[in-house]
Amino acid sequence: MQSITVMRRIIFALLLSFSTAATTMALAQGAQSSAVPVAKPIELAADAPDRHIVVPGDTLWGISAKFLKDPFRWPDLWKMNAEQVRNPHRIYPGQVVILDRSGAEPQLRLGQVIKLEPQVRIESTPKEIPAIPAQAIEPFLAQPLVIDAAAFENAPRVVATQENRVYTGTGDTIYATGVDPVVKLWQVYRPGKPLIDPDNGEVLGMEAIYLGAARPAGDGEPAPLTISSVKQEIGRGDYLVAASRPEVLSYVPRVPEQAISGRILALYGGIGEGGRNSIISISRGTRDGLEMGHVLALYRAGTTVSNRFEDDKLRSHKLPDERYGLIFIFRVFDRVAYGLVTDASRPVMAGDRVRQP
Repeated sequence: MQSITVMRRIIFALLLSFSTAATTMALAQGAQSSAVPVAKPIELAADAPDRHIVVPGDTLWGISAKFLKDPFRWPDLWKMNAEQVRNPHRIYPGQVVILDRSGAEPQLRLGQVIKLEPQVRIESTPKEIPAIPAQAIEPFLAQPLVIDAAAFENAPRVVATQENRVYTGTGDTIYATGVDPVVKLWQVYRPGKPLIDPDNGEVLGMEAIYLGAARPAGDGEPAPLTISSVKQEIGRGDYLVAASRPEVLSYVPRVPEQAISGRILALYGGIGEGGRNSIISISRGTRDGLEMGHVLALYRAGTTVSNRFEDDKLRSHKLPDERYGLIFIFRVFDRVAYGLVTDASRPVMAGDRVRQP
């Protein structure tokens, strides 16, 4: 009887060891299957040069497109870590970018500085090249673009104009309530249409129509302000927001670390279709993990087609979504972001999808 009990204990121990081993193997396989997939090899551009001399007017995006098939793989080619991506080393005119093909994977490095043609320079220190063309987005870097609906309740507001004019221009005086005397420059805007998420109907904010800028011209309540610049006519009922300094576009083009999927809300300027260098707003922001410098792909939803075969006319097929371009995110709000279309093989339209390349 005792021998039978001992035998049962041995069998139980063996079964337990087999079960533990099987569980361990299953967990290991599950971990492998859920791990982040290994990035695909870097693909160089068909005519990638061995080196490039940086000149005024260059951008990080433009240089990366010279070397890479996918310009957003720029951090991979530089072998940057996460901190370097968010705070990249500066690249200046005269520096030489060298493509090193000697290793298992290509890599970029900076070579000897080349002295450009002598000329009179106003700045005392060289200016680093921007991430994308500054002239394409400069008007959008400091202007109010999206205003939270709740912000209108306490925002300074124009209550009167000089000589009760319906609209005013540069040099005229306006009077506004709630003006903070510490602020030295105000931007004037008018609420536009609400920005609504096409996927769930959520109001993401109100579009802000930028009208111009004004400076304090005295004390009081309402306080007088002098209009310093005008883009559109300013009148009673318009709102004020404190002007902010534009951020330097020295961040690196990169793919978001987490999955992001959204829709194009609108093309700036109210146009129906756009293309390369268009400014678009999308239905994702900082709360979704989006950051300045992120690159997203543009997708047109696949259409549904029906069979025309005599024996199968009732069946339909959903075609796959078509990727047709890229956007570079340059300004991010809580629930909305703005991007520059860098590539597009077909017209860009509101409602199209954006997600990781």
